[in-house]
Amino acid sequence: MQHYIGLIHKDADSDFGVSFPDFPGAVTAGIDLDDARRMAEEALALHVEGMVEDGEAIPEPSSLDVIMSDPENREAVAVLIPLKSAAKKAVRLNITLPEDVLREIDTYAEANGLTRSGFLAQAALHQMRGEKNSGNISGYALSA
Repeated sequence: MQHYIGLIHKDADSDFGVSFPDFPGAVTAGIDLDDARRMAEEALALHVEGMVEDGEAIPEPSSLDVIMSDPENREAVAVLIPLKSAAKKAVRLNITLPEDVLREIDTYAEANGLTRSGFLAQAALHQMRGEKNSGNISGYALSA
């Protein structure tokens, strides 16, 4: 089971809010800390379930060091939230790409907050669903 970092925020006149740096836009709140953690587990599972249904790649969990290095996150309390979801099992594979293409993939993925695998999964799904078998991806001919 994967765990993602949730950031708990609390203002004087508010409930305990929870956000997920790995999933911008996924937020929830609870009336106390226990409620906030329960709501965070539910919100994370629902958010990831929606991403899977939409064919989006699920990011790898960021490290605590990476998340807390962002000055905007330093006022929050970091907690691990388990991902209780029926997300599809990842399968390791070995592919061969030209070195310059791999370098471009890694640069693009990092700049957009993705892992290499996440980017490749998104690109493949976009190609398969968006472009009806054009037979060519950025100059690389496809063969059966």
